[in-house]
Amino acid sequence: MRIVPAIALSLSLAAAAFASSVTASEPLTPERVFASPALSGPVARGVEVSPDGRIVTWLKPEPANQYKLDLWAAAVEGGPARLLVSGEAVEPAGLTLSEAEKGRRERQRLAAVSGVVTYRWDELGKRLLITAGGLLYSVDAQTGEISKLDTAGPGAIDAKVSPLGRYASFVRDQNLYVIDFAHGPPRAITTQGAGPLSYGVAEFVAQEEMDRFTGYWWAPNDSAIAYARIDESSVEVVQRLEIGVDGARITPQHYPRAGTPNVLVSLYVHGLEPGAKAVKVDLGANPDIYLARVYWSADGRDLYVERESRDQQTLDLLRVDPATGASRVILSEHQTPWIDLNDDFHALKNGDFIWGSQRTGANQLYLYHRDGTLAAAITNGNAPVAGAASGAGAHAPGVAGVDEDRGLVYFMASLETPIERQLYVVSYRTPGTPAPVTRSHGWWTAVMPKSATVFVGDYSDPATPPQSALYDLNGRRLRWIEENALGGAHPFYSYARRYPPAEFGVLKAADGRELHYILQKPVGFDPARRYPVIVEVYGGPGAQSVTRSWRGVSEKLYLEAGYILFQLDNRGSANRDLAFESAIAGRLGFVEVDDQVAGLDWLRSLPFVRADAIGVSGWSYGGYMTLRMLTDPRTRLRAGAAGAPPTDWRQYDTHYTERYMGMPQANGAAYDASAVIPRLRALSGRLLLMQGMADDNVQFSNSIAVMAALQAQGTTFDLMVYPGQRHGVQGETRQLQLWRTLLQFFDRELSPAPGRPGTAP
Repeated sequence: MRIVPAIALSLSLAAAAFASSVTASEPLTPERVFASPALSGPVARGVEVSPDGRIVTWLKPEPANQYKLDLWAAAVEGGPARLLVSGEAVEPAGLTLSEAEKGRRERQRLAAVSGVVTYRWDELGKRLLITAGGLLYSVDAQTGEISKLDTAGPGAIDAKVSPLGRYASFVRDQNLYVIDFAHGPPRAITTQGAGPLSYGVAEFVAQEEMDRFTGYWWAPNDSAIAYARIDESSVEVVQRLEIGVDGARITPQHYPRAGTPNVLVSLYVHGLEPGAKAVKVDLGANPDIYLARVYWSADGRDLYVERESRDQQTLDLLRVDPATGASRVILSEHQTPWIDLNDDFHALKNGDFIWGSQRTGANQLYLYHRDGTLAAAITNGNAPVAGAASGAGAHAPGVAGVDEDRGLVYFMASLETPIERQLYVVSYRTPGTPAPVTRSHGWWTAVMPKSATVFVGDYSDPATPPQSALYDLNGRRLRWIEENALGGAHPFYSYARRYPPAEFGVLKAADGRELHYILQKPVGFDPARRYPVIVEVYGGPGAQSVTRSWRGVSEKLYLEAGYILFQLDNRGSANRDLAFESAIAGRLGFVEVDDQVAGLDWLRSLPFVRADAIGVSGWSYGGYMTLRMLTDPRTRLRAGAAGAPPTDWRQYDTHYTERYMGMPQANGAAYDASAVIPRLRALSGRLLLMQGMADDNVQFSNSIAVMAALQAQGTTFDLMVYPGQRHGVQGETRQLQLWRTLLQFFDRELSPAPGRPGTAP
């Protein structure tokens, strides 16, 4: 597809701006970055096309509050967009959420937003369901009429509409409920949820690490629900410290640390007919497994269950008889050092199914018959089909849609380069070379309705803020959803000309693999000067930092302050083949640092870099990487800001940690070698340590251990903690304070000479 006119226009505007020697009169400030309206413009979220293909819906931030989301709708055939549901109407400011909802939003990386955070369509395209503030709202898709449903009290989470639209379902107080739209009050499907027992929910590691956020699944004909039963009684209770502005408390949390017992999970099928009883599904004799995914066949005859082994090297697909719970393994994948989960299973009407697998080294698509026999390899090659579940907030769709009438599957992939992504189509009946549907040097995400007649395309590149539009299957734009053109009225327009174009390139790892980087130069860059550098790092598995996409506007604050900003995707990063990603197996914190050292060595070879003034910053795994890099003599870093760092992998959760490190009982030496605390005597450069004081993911005890060790050895450091905040620091004012802290810290420690930005040669 050719670049659509609006994208071409924004590219030409940006190119002209960059070519100009005149910069905007006003610098970009932290105060403006963390204020509404958002500088990236009105970015559409959660865009969906109704299953009947008639209406497109999306979430849009309010102009005065970029974190309050409203639900908008428009006809696919054209016409103006209309506000369907106001976020303030269903979730007013100051509303207190339940702990279950807070945790769920934290896992989904939605903790910062409020209003209409998520919504669900029924499969007939008539009704939407919204959960907001623990209550349920039914929305007529045509009229926008809103009805509050009777949930017998607040606290509802994970609401869904049944496929045929007869029922609403939700989880409240650890039990699963169903509401018949025609007959009134909620009906409890389960009643024993209490204490360590929960029904219809996804356990902590399923949400945080497996990208599974639900614990129940509707049959396609509304006849039954499959649901999980979670028993946490064997899971270690960690006494988590939560410090907020109103005091401190100890919160007991079932947290399965590496090498300790997981939840016991079982699966049931419950019919909706009067008098129906729950049928237990046979998941096998070994209870120490992960319930990875659950799907129904298109006709509802079969239930498909993905069962993952504790060591994550075996993934079985079970076909289940919903009437009896009897199951048998029809497909089994075995792979070392691990198997990536994905959401590429797609049940076809004739009983066949599409399946994603890394068996050849990169995730590809396969066609299987109903009995589990292989029919065809649909895709092949070294470039993976997108869609591996990471648990790092980077999960992207793989299979975007399937056109069963024509035998076509549409999928996302980076076939030409890992830093760009396009939508492709290929026949699953007679596979051949995939054909690109989108063509541009940027980053696409696509979603399709069940009919697979159109697609919603989200596009951005370094000069184009995120844009959303509806396209036909040839890539022709049918209508804008959110054009977000970088014109004179755009919030970022007056700043765009201040920054030189981002520079992408490739370095070599020690084993010869390509490492992609992005380098951004400061405002007013002068090649005759030397500049300090900030290396922004994540570095952990399942995530990708270097993409040819719109960059977060907060990054520009480093460029305004006179720094070069450098990011490099080391081995272990996502969107590469298994060999690249698994280079970290059994030794977290080693190969990743080796690759970052290669990046530092290259930076120091550049004539415009101050070799003695390089700092590093990262959050979560990036915080861990910051500490590993600061304690490696090869890096010669002057300063580092580590946010919410895991410091001892024995203290992190089972699914993530055992996947990369094995069991600590069998691999104790590797855990010792990957720990941070024993290395702190080698700390070079000043440390700024940051963390939320109510973090339920990387618990505050990790940072406390760093504080204690540094104090015991007499090492001074900087500290910034956030009362009441969890793994992410939320809110405009807190983000503003955090970035002021970062900028002041690096300004002090990297000491740009007079004549800033940069220094004289």
